[in-house]
Amino acid sequence: QLQLVESGGGLVQPGGSLRLSCAASGFTLGYTAIAWFRQAPGKEREGVSCISGRGYNTNYPDSVKGRFTISRDNAKNTVYLQMNSLKPEDTAIYYCAARKYSGGCSRLGSFYDYWGQGTQVTVSS
Repeated sequence: QLQLVESGGGLVQPGGSLRLSCAASGFTLGYTAIAWFRQAPGKEREGVSCISGRGYNTNYPDSVKGRFTISRDNAKNTVYLQMNSLKPEDTAIYYCAARKYSGGCSRLGSFYDYWGQGTQVTVSS
């Protein structure tokens, strides 16, 4: 059974950092595009990063560029999202998503076939 499981969310003060993990089971992440999305209450889902199947290309929106970094460890079958300089507006449920056999990546949700259950990130003092 193909599954993605996010972890690493929690409560952090503004300016703090968190690292989210997205662990895959039932398939390998090699040559699989991965993206991180977030959705806050009352807001549309936003793609905050993606990494191509071989890890050569990444993409971020201006809202997180320079603060968030996506990376992958195929040996651990895990993709990470390092989030620094967090702001209250980063508060949301964060989801990872996967598309197998993809050289590129996208921040559009329709591009992906598999989704995790999400992890809550709250940035507050």
